[in-house]
Amino acid sequence: MQQNLRTILATTASAALVSGLLLAAGGSAVAAPSGMQGDFNGDGYRDLAIAAPLGKISGKAGAGYVAVVYGTKNGLDKSKRTIISQATTGIPGTPETSDYFGDRLTTGDLDGDGYTDLVVGVHGERIGSTDSSGVITVVWGGASGLKSAVDISAPLPKYRNELGWGLASGDFDGDGRTDLAAVNIAAPELNIFKGPISRTGKAAGLVGIDTMSQTGINADRIVAGNVNGDGATDLLVMGQEESGSAYRTRSVLYKGSTTGLKASSKVAGGYAAVISDVDKDGYGDIVTGNFMEKSTDEPNGGLGGAVTVTYGSAAGLSTRTPVRITQDTTAVPGTAKKGDRFGWSLAAGDTNRDGYADIAIGAPAEATGSKRATGTVTVLRGSAKGLTGTGSKSFTQDTAGVPGAAEADDQFGSSVELTDSNNDGRAELIAGAFAENGGAGSVWLFKSGTSGVTATGSTSFGAASVGGPSGLSYFGDVLAG
Repeated sequence: MQQNLRTILATTASAALVSGLLLAAGGSAVAAPSGMQGDFNGDGYRDLAIAAPLGKISGKAGAGYVAVVYGTKNGLDKSKRTIISQATTGIPGTPETSDYFGDRLTTGDLDGDGYTDLVVGVHGERIGSTDSSGVITVVWGGASGLKSAVDISAPLPKYRNELGWGLASGDFDGDGRTDLAAVNIAAPELNIFKGPISRTGKAAGLVGIDTMSQTGINADRIVAGNVNGDGATDLLVMGQEESGSAYRTRSVLYKGSTTGLKASSKVAGGYAAVISDVDKDGYGDIVTGNFMEKSTDEPNGGLGGAVTVTYGSAAGLSTRTPVRITQDTTAVPGTAKKGDRFGWSLAAGDTNRDGYADIAIGAPAEATGSKRATGTVTVLRGSAKGLTGTGSKSFTQDTAGVPGAAEADDQFGSSVELTDSNNDGRAELIAGAFAENGGAGSVWLFKSGTSGVTATGSTSFGAASVGGPSGLSYFGDVLAG
């Protein structure tokens, strides 16, 4: 029987989120929205959505919520925040046990009003008394932040089986409107909701893509980006394909075009990915993370995990040989050890304003001394040569200047994000540890300067700091901006 990514991740990672009421409006209104990606309230500063997938809402364990912290000239400001759940006024649905609201997130301006919207895939939501499942909730950005939402209602695939398991947004047909891609575990496995999406939940159209029939790879996780530098967004589909009598992780690039997404080249498989220009040649590069050990079934894994860089070009994928990086790669901090899970989480952003995208890599199971699974985050620097170990840095909770202390099973680095929340041109690092404090979870904010990310001045906070409920919640399990 095929073992796909969703099965592996369901048994090794967490699930969803928690809820509450809107606690504060996200900053002051401005005359016109910035149009900046990740700016929910249009004030010119990027914001951050933090999922708490196991949070208890309205007495329901695992109902889930999302905390949104807004950016300012001084960076992310915990006093400017919003808590969103299915118990929040203006948000559709009802909190239920194990809904895991928020364990799938993406962002994009789906209605074209200049404000970034937050998209939540409530993939486990049962549809009435049917055996269909999966709801996609769009929380609309606006001058006062994220306050109202709608479930996409039409058109919808004929049968929904965990619709919203994977989410990504982009202009896949180059028409200037943001589209939404969503994984449906039932065929067709990939559904493209054509933009714009109206405030009543109507998409301009729906295109179903059966990736298994077309490529032999099931759609599981999806990542959007522009690999060939044209006017249409491309989509990386991550899944598994049959290899002899077994299955192995594999990815395929679907190239965007005026006629929509078309299957192109296969690339290294993995469980996380980003698309960003690490060598500043104008083309997006695909970085895949495979936290598994190298084996016949996991050819792109490595001792303790690995990341693979597949370079982009005007034709799509470059003829340049993909580069695999582990913690044994020259100049990368640390030492590769079995079970580190290096490559579990990935994020891309320019941390020192040199024009090259840098890559943050989480290794949540890495030990600190004799303490197991304390977790580490490594930041690799982009350069004219591409992604290398030169200039890379690594951070743990025991790094000087980092709040807290490394403890067994914290899993620091289980999520990472790079975002410029103060609009100074340098992306700051956000790292999550969903298992901190017995599963309550926490996030760390690292500043960036001329030399990139620094531990100096770093801070951390948990659910209580933004008005979220206490207890088991996995706060910080998923980050989006």
